[in-house]
Amino acid sequence: MRKTLIGVVTSDRNSKTRRVDVKRLFQHPTLKKIVRGRTVCYVHDEDNTSKVGDTVEITESRPRSKTKRWELVRVVHSTDDVAAQLIRQDQDDAKAAATEETAAE
Repeated sequence: MRKTLIGVVTSDRNSKTRRVDVKRLFQHPTLKKIVRGRTVCYVHDEDNTSKVGDTVEITESRPRSKTKRWELVRVVHSTDDVAAQLIRQDQDDAKAAATEETAAE
């Protein structure tokens, strides 16, 4: 039985690859307190259907690369909110600034 998880896409920079954060709660080994954590999964998205901010369902798969071990099953909730658009815009601005610095040198 393959594991399935639900998480939020935090990066769609690479073609056919998405970075998904899966939120989780666990007991701290020393403090015995419930703490929040996250697991980062790199997901294969064949058709580039998901984007930053989308909630997606993923499942385990064969290793596709050094870090990519998950496949996209479906987009649970697509978002078009302003926060996701701002995140994408900030990423594009940072990429453009890095390109300009490289060209200036």
